Amino acid sequence: MDKIVTTHDIFPHIRIVLGMIIGLGVARLLSGVARIIQHPKQYRLYSVHLAWVVAALLMLVHFWWWEFGLFQIGHWTFGTYLFLIGYAIVLFLICAMLFPDSMEDYSSYENYFYSRRAWLFGLLALAYALDVVDTFLKGKDHFAQFGHEYLFRTPVLITLCVIAVLTDNRKFHTIFVLGTLAYQTTWILRLFDTIG
Repeated sequence: MDKIVTTHDIFPHIRIVLGMIIGLGVARLLSGVARIIQHPKQYRLYSVHLAWVVAALLMLVHFWWWEFGLFQIGHWTFGTYLFLIGYAIVLFLICAMLFPDSMEDYSSYENYFYSRRAWLFGLLALAYALDVVDTFLKGKDHFAQFGHEYLFRTPVLITLCVIAVLTDNRKFHTIFVLGTLAYQTTWILRLFDTIG
C-alpha cells in the first residue's frame, strides 16, 4: 500500500533544511565574535558593526521562531520551498557580509563595514521584502495579527536600507542600528509568544 505524504510529513523536512542554513548563519556570527575575543587587537573594533552583528543574530533567531507558522500551509509546492530556501540564504549572506573570510584588505571593522555597506544593506532590504512574502505564505490570520504596523514598518526599513547604501555618514548609521535594535527588541517582546 502506498503511503500518502501529508503536510505534517513535509513540514519537518523543510524546517530541517531551513535550520541548516540558519545554523550556518548563526555559526558565522558566533565564529566572528569568537575570533574577536581570541584576537582582540588584530583589527580595530567598530561599535556600529558589532551592533549589526547583534541585530543579525536577533533576526536569525526570530526568523527561526516564526517559521513554525509554516506548519499552517496546507499545500506545499516546490516554488514555496525554493522561496523559503532563498530567504534563508539571504539571511546567511547578511551574516557572511558582517564577518568576511579574511580581513587582510582592511585596517579595521569600520573600514570593512563601510566598504561593503552596499552589499550588506542591499541584502537586508531584500530580506525585509522577502519577509512580507513569507508572512503572506503563512495565511491571512497570521498576517492579520501584525496589523497596520507591519505594512508601515517594512517600507520604512527598506527605505532606511537604501539610505544606508548611499551614505557613509557615521551618525546616520549609528542611529539606524540603535533604532533597529530597539524596534526589533520591542517587536519580539510584544509578539514572541504568538505563533500562528
